[in-house]
Order: sequence, then C-alpha cells, then structure tokens
Amino acid sequence: MIVRNLQLVRDRITTACVAAARDPASVRLLAVSKTFNADAVIEAMSDGQRAFGENYIQEGVDKILAVRGWEADHPGLPLSRPSEWHCIGPIQSNKTRLVAEHFDWVQSVDRLKIAQRLSEQRPPHLPPLQVCLQVNIDGGATKSGVAPQDAQALAAEVARLPRLQLRGLMSIPEPAPDFVAACAVHKRAADLFDQINRAGVLPQAMDTLSMGMTADLEAAIHAGSTMVRVGTAIFGGR
Repeated sequence: MIVRNLQLVRDRITTACVAAARDPASVRLLAVSKTFNADAVIEAMSDGQRAFGENYIQEGVDKILAVRGWEADHPGLPLSRPSEWHCIGPIQSNKTRLVAEHFDWVQSVDRLKIAQRLSEQRPPHLPPLQVCLQVNIDGGATKSGVAPQDAQALAAEVARLPRLQLRGLMSIPEPAPDFVAACAVHKRAADLFDQINRAGVLPQAMDTLSMGMTADLEAAIHAGSTMVRVGTAIFGGR
C-alpha cells in the first residue's frame, strides 16, 4: 500500500509541476513518517524514498537508530543513498542535543537561541546541519514560526553560525478554503524567500522552500515550493 501511495503522490507532484510549467525534478518529496514505525519507513525506502520527516524528536531518534541499523545490516542492497532525516516539529531547548546529534536537517528553527544550541551541539564528525527557518506566514495564533518581518534578520544571524548551513524557509499556513486562496498564502512565503535572497545578507543564497502537504501540495508547487511534506497520502491516517 505504501509503495502504491508513493507513486500516486509522485504522480500528483509531476502533474502539478507540468501545470505550473516547472520541472518535476525541482520538487523533492519528504515523507512524513511520524507515528509510523521503522518498518513503514523501510517499505517506503524499498521504492526509492530516502527523505523522511519527523515531528516528535524522541520518536524520530528511535526510528532513525532502527532504520540506520537496518541499513548497516543490509549493505548489499541497491540503495542509491542512505536515509535522510528532517526534524519538522517544534524544538525545546532540552531537545536540541538529540536533534543535533541524529538529524540531517532541521526545518523548524524559529529563534536564534535554538539555532545557537544546534550549532554548538552538532558533533564535529558530522556534516553541517542543514537548516530551514520556520515562518508563521499567515500569523496563525497557534502556529510556531518567526514573524515574516523578522525572518530576514534571523536568517542573517543563523547563516553566520558554524556547523549549520541555512538552506531556506518552511511554512505551515492554516488550511485555505480553495486552491486560489492556498496559492495566495504560499506565494507570500515564496515572495519572502526571494526577498531575503535578494537582500544580500547571506553568504550564499537559500535554495529550499518547504511548503505544501497532502491537502495543498498542488497549490504550494504552483507558488514555487521546492519540497513538499506528505504524510497521510503516503502512510495513511494516524
């Protein structure tokens, strides 16, 4: 079922890219595996999926260790590259070490203190932690994220930290009533992404705009998303 669902999601991405006159290769799929076990991840990996997102840090770390143990036990499998793990949930200060030591990406940095701790705690033998800033693009009262007007200043500070590489922005807007409204709110994030890149405050341009989930990935791709985060359409309801 997971393999079939992956193909359906890939087909949706391709169709959305064609409709937006974009190359389907310009959009990465992040499979959000929260609450599903390592076996589900391994099944997705059997169909070529490599990038996985986790909202809950301890659950994510346990799964990462299980999957990487499985990878180590199966060195002969034709896997093009090892699994890649993205923390996409809120991060408290007491969990930054776990994130820094186990994840490859963090998409939910929304304040400098968390970024500083991740930088300080990233083990020197690992590559720099890839980071996206989470932006509360529509001002949702219950949403995490830096305010849009503060995102450029935070990006400049984070980009200067060692052991981190700033890659882009992530947003989780409130559900929109229709395609046009969803496109409009995602376009605001895309415009902010372009504005920060044009401002000349970063040592290198950001290349990742993470927005769009199961319900709105078409609108996000239309607005310029380069990474969609899909859970339900791949793994099923939770």
